[in-house]
Amino acid sequence: MPVVDISQVGATAVLTLNRPGQRNAFDYAMREELAAAVAQVRDDAAVRAVVLTGAAGHFCAGGDVKVLSEQQGQKRDIFEGRERIRKIHRWLDELIDLEKPLIAAVDGVAFGAGLSLALCADFVLASSRATFCSVFARLGYVPDTGAMYLLPRAIGLARAKELVFTARVVGADEAKSLGLVHTVCEPDTLMPAALEFAARFHTAPTEALGLAKSVMNHAFESERSEVYAQEAMAQAICRESDFHAEAVRRFMAKEAPLYQWPATKP
Repeated sequence: MPVVDISQVGATAVLTLNRPGQRNAFDYAMREELAAAVAQVRDDAAVRAVVLTGAAGHFCAGGDVKVLSEQQGQKRDIFEGRERIRKIHRWLDELIDLEKPLIAAVDGVAFGAGLSLALCADFVLASSRATFCSVFARLGYVPDTGAMYLLPRAIGLARAKELVFTARVVGADEAKSLGLVHTVCEPDTLMPAALEFAARFHTAPTEALGLAKSVMNHAFESERSEVYAQEAMAQAICRESDFHAEAVRRFMAKEAPLYQWPATKP
């Protein structure tokens, strides 16, 4: 049975972490399947938005502690451990830089690597019972799965340090006030809200949003001149797109736009 389910609702792909008995905690199979799922939705032109969620009332409890405990006391090659994390980073970059809107629908726990996965999304929608925790310090670990890059950029360095050093649990409302969460929903409305949110991007200029995302994702560590150069190149590409031509035609004809937020008027 797959531990990452892929389904499609209209032009939205839904990736569901599916190890409900372990609160969707990561094991080796889930890592491999998630890597394949990310590549699949990346390359599918029919997919214009992606929702990442978890089965059975939880998002992801992080690494599978049972697997970790079974390995306790075993002498492992330190370079093997390094490569294990590096393998995660390869598909993680694909997820972070996915040139399509990515929405995380978080119910229940998003702990450890689960928090990191949520941080990969462009927008996080959370249920009122969702909880977030950078739990690594409780196990004597540093944050992984990209958290030390993603968390400070999401909420600022001082707040990120506080969550990492304390390893405390953050509820949905506090997560929203910190900037981790875009919208808080009731549990039974979370997935409908996430799918409705994603569907707003079905008429969007997917390629233009993807280019903007690619540039902005690296803006903090780029020189201003480099961002300017990327901006100029991206704009030159977008100016030649079919979407732009049709958008201009509609504007000049005073017709309804192809894309507007929250939804295109009839």
